[in-house]
Amino acid sequence: MDFIKTNWKGILISLLIAIPSWFLGKLFPIVGGPVIAIIAGMIITIFVKDKSSFESGIKFTSKKILQWAVILLGFGLDLGVVAKTGVQSLPIICSTIATSLIVAFMLCKLAKIPGNISTLIGVGSSICGGSAIAATAPVIGADDEEVAQAISVIFFFNVLAAIIFPYFGQMVGFSTTNGEAFGIFAGTAVNDTSSVTACASTWDAMWNLGSETLDKAVTVKLTRTLAIIPITLVLALYKASKAKKALASSDVSNETKSTSSFSLKKIFPWFILYFIAASLITTLCYNFVSNPDVMNVVKDIFKFLKNCSKFFIILAMAAIGFNTNIIKLVKTGGKPLIMGACCWICITAVSLLMQHVMRLW
Repeated sequence: MDFIKTNWKGILISLLIAIPSWFLGKLFPIVGGPVIAIIAGMIITIFVKDKSSFESGIKFTSKKILQWAVILLGFGLDLGVVAKTGVQSLPIICSTIATSLIVAFMLCKLAKIPGNISTLIGVGSSICGGSAIAATAPVIGADDEEVAQAISVIFFFNVLAAIIFPYFGQMVGFSTTNGEAFGIFAGTAVNDTSSVTACASTWDAMWNLGSETLDKAVTVKLTRTLAIIPITLVLALYKASKAKKALASSDVSNETKSTSSFSLKKIFPWFILYFIAASLITTLCYNFVSNPDVMNVVKDIFKFLKNCSKFFIILAMAAIGFNTNIIKLVKTGGKPLIMGACCWICITAVSLLMQHVMRLW
């Protein structure tokens, strides 16, 4: 009861923003519901003078529900199928991820961009946009404004990619008789799943390929999504090590240090393990359920859970947008936008180069 009294206002305002954003996202898939929700939240919050009664519910929605969204992403993700069909694209995926992280790290140091924003943009660009940011934010302790800024940067370039890439693919000479080359390109060079599917679907429509490109792109994208797990674990371990060193070197008594509440257990991203568990459940179901009727029910359940995940992400983005000072965001957004552009351009170039080296086009 106390939870409801404390949080209902924040959750309600997030829902009121998220529900129309969900439907608008279906009408405009290139933009997507998360972008619409975060922008709507940023605009609505300008007209709310006192947000103190919303704070607790907004915090719960932007943090906990975001983690639930990541967990639910695991349902419907067959690790066996992804591993088998993703082998071909693995060298490209590893190259693009490494490129984005290196570019983000270098610009963080050279341009003196805040570490959390640099990490979120680097991870979001290299793996899977909003989902990667959702998984990484609680691990590194990013606040709502940092998440909002990173999400805005990533989705801006997602929109550009979804619009430009089908025509760019034609210009550079991707095969128009099959969707393999462009599917791999879309799956590795476009950040968010919604924009990957929009981009691949456009290519299929342009050349009457059915869903060939879309199937390839989504498979590559799911393989790429798995990189969330090792990267967030590495970040968690790095944060734990850094915090431990800071504690050891601080000017506090040995008694204070020994009774400190710091532990790896407190910052470990347990929701990532639940994500893995959800994926394993999916894999077991796909491989051991032989009854077609039962399998259809299972697929319907997975589809429902995946839709819940997508809505939870939109809900969390609405909360993050509502908790964001858009004026401050605009004033400080120049450098992160440049970083996002550099990551996007370098990922695109490396994806093309690797496909050329591997003679995929």
